[in-house]
Amino acid sequence: MKQSNCFQLGLSAELLGEDGEVRFGEIGLSRLDDAGIPYRFFERDHIVKPEQIAGFDAVVPVHEHYTRALLQESPQLLAIVCFGVGFDHVDVAACTDTDILLCHQRGVGNNAMAESIVCWMLSLAHRAPEKDQLARHGRWSEAAAYNGFELRDRIVGLVGFGGISTRLVEMLQGFNMQQPIACDPYVDAVHATQCGVRMVPLDELLKTADFVCVCCPLNDETRNLIGRTELRIMQPTACLINTSRGGIVNEDALDEALAEHWIAAAAVDVWIDEPPPDDHPYLGLDNIILAPHCIGWTHELFRDIGHMAFSKVIKLAGGRVPDHVINPEVLERPGFRRKLERFQS
Repeated sequence: MKQSNCFQLGLSAELLGEDGEVRFGEIGLSRLDDAGIPYRFFERDHIVKPEQIAGFDAVVPVHEHYTRALLQESPQLLAIVCFGVGFDHVDVAACTDTDILLCHQRGVGNNAMAESIVCWMLSLAHRAPEKDQLARHGRWSEAAAYNGFELRDRIVGLVGFGGISTRLVEMLQGFNMQQPIACDPYVDAVHATQCGVRMVPLDELLKTADFVCVCCPLNDETRNLIGRTELRIMQPTACLINTSRGGIVNEDALDEALAEHWIAAAAVDVWIDEPPPDDHPYLGLDNIILAPHCIGWTHELFRDIGHMAFSKVIKLAGGRVPDHVINPEVLERPGFRRKLERFQS
């Protein structure tokens, strides 16, 4: 059904390739066309300027930073609809103070991210990258020195037990592993028990797990959560996997732990600085698997993100509140309600 209002939408330039075409395949832009919602892509600039979002009622960012200074100069803006799950690039308190709703696509990446963690668990356990190099460089006689291990009877430890961890536990059931353990002060104990997971303190998890999988958000509580002290108590045969956010695992500490073999190996998808500098110490290590913050990217993931995000935009354009709101306190603010009422018929 066509919208008859004047709702204006701005889309991140990160959704486009260098050729100006959408680079993630089918993300549901036709839903906006069918709803009669006009949209325009921003100019390619990681730093968003007030003049770029002037006149828009909602924006869909990917990684761009939305600061308090920017939001204070954007009085028309009704909502920020994140193209994904993460929202650490947006000042949440500033959104509320400036009467802007912030929402994300909660749970959309659970399957893709859980699958990618399984992929890395198997790659680390079977030493797949190293065996690849043996074959490429004709080092067949060295194969016996690169035995891996099976997931069978191993323990996975989950730092954070949300949607991704829950899906991961489901996927691992066929590998005959021991009972999973998790650390999360905010987890629902009943949910964990129903999933067959035992909740433990962080130090016990680090001492016990064969795989330590970081699946928690980055915030003031989790920044540098795993540093030298924590890595020192892990088993020397253990592997660490971080697909969450850079900064939760201290990069200097992990570099030292891998170089000095406090732990066996790691897999890292996320970095403090993205992209990292060319001389980043991870790049010189041979017991770490790396990805440029895209290990979970799939065609299905971006299709689902787009459809979920644009469904929220359509609701907003009709004067309705979408789900997965990060700052629900904004809903009671008179300034936000006035902005939303403009689109209610």
